[in-house]
Amino acid sequence: MRHLLSEEDSNFKTQFETCVFPVSDFDHKSHLRLAYIYLVENTIEMAASMMREALNRFIRHNGVPSSKYHETLTQAWLLAVHHFMHNTERTDSSLSFIEQNPEVLDTDIMLTHYTPDVLFSEEARQTFVHPNIEMIPRHGA
Repeated sequence: MRHLLSEEDSNFKTQFETCVFPVSDFDHKSHLRLAYIYLVENTIEMAASMMREALNRFIRHNGVPSSKYHETLTQAWLLAVHHFMHNTERTDSSLSFIEQNPEVLDTDIMLTHYTPDVLFSEEARQTFVHPNIEMIPRHGA
């Protein structure tokens, strides 16, 4: 892929994976950064597995209720980030990628693909549920 990681990205990944990143600072933008980092280094399938494992470890380590993890949102955002990466010229970091694609900061974007009853269902929280409005574009993994 034509996207790169910065030293700041590597430090962020290490801090997150070792659970020293502050829970209070882990927001939507942080989720996007982590998705970008895993996608630069891996296939979509491997990135999804690594993201799931890292998020659940972070949740457990920090005493956050396990119900906070949402499988469909995790995979859907990975697909969305991958789609935007596919349509973006080379970037040198996760922050550069987000700067070039500010629409990924809109957390409501998933509601263009899912109805709220499907997206926020218990099934969607536990397992990946395919969009019921419009598919998220997929590009060669």
